[in-house]
Amino acid sequence: MALCVWQFQFIYIYLHTIISVMDDRKSQVKNSNKKDLKLLSFFSGAMGLDIGLHKVGFKTLLACEIDKSSRETIVANNPKIGLIGDIRNYSTDEILEYAGLESREEVDLIVGGPPCQAFSSAGKRMGLADERGNVFLKFIEVIENIKPKFAVIENVRGLLSATYSIDLKEEEEIFLPPELKELKGATMYYIYNRLREAGYELSFNLYNSANYGTPQSRERVIIVCSRVNDYVPYLKPTHSKDGEFGLKKWKVLKTALKGLNGNNNEFIKFPEKRLKYYRLLKAGQNWRNLTEELQKEALGKSYYLGGGKTGFFRRLSWDKPSPTLVTHPAMPATDLGHPEEDRPLSVLEYKRIQEFPDKWEIKGSLINKYKQIGNAVPVSVGKAIGQLIISLSKNEKVENIPNFKYSRYLNTSNESFILDFEKRAKKLIEENERNQLSLFESSSLP
Repeated sequence: MALCVWQFQFIYIYLHTIISVMDDRKSQVKNSNKKDLKLLSFFSGAMGLDIGLHKVGFKTLLACEIDKSSRETIVANNPKIGLIGDIRNYSTDEILEYAGLESREEVDLIVGGPPCQAFSSAGKRMGLADERGNVFLKFIEVIENIKPKFAVIENVRGLLSATYSIDLKEEEEIFLPPELKELKGATMYYIYNRLREAGYELSFNLYNSANYGTPQSRERVIIVCSRVNDYVPYLKPTHSKDGEFGLKKWKVLKTALKGLNGNNNEFIKFPEKRLKYYRLLKAGQNWRNLTEELQKEALGKSYYLGGGKTGFFRRLSWDKPSPTLVTHPAMPATDLGHPEEDRPLSVLEYKRIQEFPDKWEIKGSLINKYKQIGNAVPVSVGKAIGQLIISLSKNEKVENIPNFKYSRYLNTSNESFILDFEKRAKKLIEENERNQLSLFESSSLP
């Protein structure tokens, strides 16, 4: 079927609009203030981490992102920023060129949260064998080549237990002996040793964002690397659950959503068949607060499955931090229902919980907006990272709080993780040696 002139014109304009938005851009950011610290941001998303870093004096010269809507978000809020796509398609010199930097100009900080699905319990957990996990290694290579003073890597808890699922090159065996590839935690052990070999001291831990002033309980692994310090402490908490250690109490949902004044109409809807049960629940309740008959009716086959199922038909509590924001607020097992209204959290409420400024534009479809915000690093966590790095750059003494519980899990800090991994590695090696000896002895029998 032939197309008329206006249809050709429409298609041309539509494609031109997409391409113009998606084109890479060289940085036009002027580093006029010499106090500004030069930041290169990878896997930038909606830039929650960057916003936090900007609050303490960093300036993002370059963002790296492949998602179309996220790229539009980046440009809408940072018209002069440099922008590139798939990290694997650029050389070190090209990255610096797009950032508006000379080839030997020193970078203060590189940050990035490589795609987490490869390590997430919600995915297939293929680790570095997953294409998204393999991008992780490219990111480390970028850090090695550019040699920033500091580097930060953010990821999900699954990174701490991921095996090393791709072949090791001979020169990489100094980072991880091949016989340890299938040991839980092998990927993190490899990353730790590779970054140290590149000249970085580092610390990592599983941090709860609520301990840094975010009205959300969200646990993520954060690795902080320094090329100019002999020791890297942990991020310094500003809050604790009940105000322990002389810190402020955790921020709660009610505080975060204060003053929205009804300007809150961008949200996905629950199906009517689910609203029937939501209308029976109060703030802080979930399916367990229904009668047993209604529990079975509401959950169907899921009622008979194991696990706590706390996310089913969940209304959030006003007087607690929000649970971890996910990329869709109305998935049955991870519902994020408003405490009082019969709907999931709105896009604006997502922004408030992740601490984005209300005026920060999020581009894309409704679902894509939720996804961008849900995947972001909370702004207060970014600020805490920035404050630590500035203190390190000034050689200021930063002391860890004795006995502070950063995580509810065991062996999540670099100190305890490395000790535990090497203990398990030694046990595995000894077991393999015994098995080989036993096999040799049995084969030697007449």
